[in-house]
Amino acid sequence: MRALVIGASGGIGGAVAEALVARGAEVFQRSRSEHVLDVTSEASVIAMYESLEGPFDLIFVATGALSSGAGPERSLRALTAQEMSAQFLINTVGPALCIKHGAALLPKEGRSVVAVLSARVGSIGDNHLGGWYSYRASKAALNQIVHGAAIEIGRKYKEALVVALHPGTVATSFTSQFPGHDKMTPDVAAARLLEVLDGLDVSQTGGFFDYAGKEIPW
Repeated sequence: MRALVIGASGGIGGAVAEALVARGAEVFQRSRSEHVLDVTSEASVIAMYESLEGPFDLIFVATGALSSGAGPERSLRALTAQEMSAQFLINTVGPALCIKHGAALLPKEGRSVVAVLSARVGSIGDNHLGGWYSYRASKAALNQIVHGAAIEIGRKYKEALVVALHPGTVATSFTSQFPGHDKMTPDVAAARLLEVLDGLDVSQTGGFFDYAGKEIPW
C-alpha cells in the first residue's frame, strides 16, 4: 500500500502516518512546517504533487484550523468577514485543492481512498447549540466538496472512495483550549479512523463518518 498524508506535522496526521508505517505501508508525508506546503495556495499544492510519483492507494488530508485568532465565535456579534474568510481558506479551499490535484494520482484500477478530516460541528442536522459560525460553515462547505468530488471522481475511478471523517476530540494543540473535554490520544484516534476506512465500500463514497464508523447527518 502507498499512502500520502497531507498535514503530517499535526497530531492526527502524524499519528495516521505512524500507524500506516506500522502496517507496512509506504508512506509519504507532507506538511507546512517540514515541506513549506501551503494548501491554500494552488501553486504550492501543484508543486507538492509534482514532487511525488503516484499512484497512491490512500490520500489522507489532515489539515485544518479551529480559528485564526481568539477562538470560535460564541455569538453573531463576534462574527467578522476576516475570520470567516480565513476559516474557509484553510478548512475548505485547502482540502478542496488537495482533492482536485490528488485525484490524478489515484490508481486507475483497484480500491483507493481520499479521506479528509471534517468535524461533527460541520453537520447542519446535528447543530443544536449554534455559535462557532465560521468553523461550522467552513466544515459544512468542505462536506459538500467531498460529496461532489466523490461523484465526479467515481465516474473515472470506479473503486475510489472520497469521504469526510470526524475524528472525535483528540488531545492535540488543536484542542488545547478545551481542557474540560474527554479526549482520546492521537494514536487511538488514528487507529480508529483507519479502521473506519478499512470497513467502507464503494457504495459509501461521498459520505460523512465519525471515528466509530457511524454516518453523520449533513
